[in-house]
Amino acid sequence: MLVDSHCHLDKLDYEQQHGDVADVLEKAKERGIDYFLSVGVTLDSFPKMMDMIRPYENVFASCGVHPLDIEQGFDFEELKALASDERVVAIGETGLDYHYQPELAEKQQDIFRQHVRLAVELKKPLIIHTRMAREDTLRILREENAKEVGGVLHCFTESLEMAEAAIELGFYISISGIVTFKKAEELKEVVRRLPLERLLVETDSPYLAPVPYRGKQNQPAYTHEVAAYIASLKGTSFETVAEVTTDNFFRLFSGAQRKA
Repeated sequence: MLVDSHCHLDKLDYEQQHGDVADVLEKAKERGIDYFLSVGVTLDSFPKMMDMIRPYENVFASCGVHPLDIEQGFDFEELKALASDERVVAIGETGLDYHYQPELAEKQQDIFRQHVRLAVELKKPLIIHTRMAREDTLRILREENAKEVGGVLHCFTESLEMAEAAIELGFYISISGIVTFKKAEELKEVVRRLPLERLLVETDSPYLAPVPYRGKQNQPAYTHEVAAYIASLKGTSFETVAEVTTDNFFRLFSGAQRKA
């Protein structure tokens, strides 16, 4: 059993897949991926995503505004109303991205703080995007008491020191298909050194397909490749990685119900 802890089911090109969301989920199930967290990135697109996934009890949701999408609109009360849905088990994707939009750093920080405050209020963990903003990300998480709810640094590509600091705040580190890329040596070393008990696995589909699918549209079924690669890096079995990361997911996202 595996969990794709971060995917964007509403962003897949289903014409390219020659199917629909049911087909994508079935293909994943055939490879041992039984649960999915579909992550919201804008308030406008969130209702459509929820309509798509609501029939599937093994698909959970998060609600937030991605730092690169804040210009599309942000309203705290609207976020709160949408995030209060019982199917929403996390707040985010939120965070800071100074690589693509450094000119919006101040606005990103303000909206990030509002996400963290809502997470604490609703007692739901956070899904964090961070790029070239290590110090500010950790500072805001500390200042806004994110430790009360914890969360995950998703699609992690930062340093071991940042990962360890986040873990001290009660966060998990999520590994995507990037770890399979030839040039991702620093990330590979991070995976080797972090305890498996603090890792999650994800695809971030439809983006960042792992080797040997790099360049193609990513999909939740490829969670298998990510977990297998982590197992090879850590010198353990695929089954152990699957079991531990699945337990980690349900420990963090306590609002997600595992089938008996």
